[in-house]
Amino acid sequence: TDGKQTNIGYGTNLGGRSTLTDNELAVIDELIRTLPAFEDFNSEMLPELAATCAEILSQEDGLETLLGLVRENLPERLRETAYLLACDVAAADGEVQQEELRLLELIRHRLDIDRLSAAAIERAARARFQTI
Repeated sequence: TDGKQTNIGYGTNLGGRSTLTDNELAVIDELIRTLPAFEDFNSEMLPELAATCAEILSQEDGLETLLGLVRENLPERLRETAYLLACDVAAADGEVQQEELRLLELIRHRLDIDRLSAAAIERAARARFQTI
């Protein structure tokens, strides 16, 4: 990993790391700009949404609260897409850390992604971020 951190905080409940790396931010930006799931998304709202997420995550049980909100508000047909995006962001640095694996497991369970689908999604994300 390049180790470069950008101070976009998302709380301290995610395995002790409280910032996104530049690679992770670049992946998020690219996904929002290019995926059909975001075609109606106003990207100017992203900083406000990130701040709201950070505020929720800073609270006790914030991660569980946030995952519950995602589950309640995300159409079921987009749950696998959401898990794929989480895997892409985790894989952006070329190596998924143990804390990220635990977070992905929580997301998978909360979104009811079955093991076989999750394994295929995780493998696809890993393949996309392989280097020569």
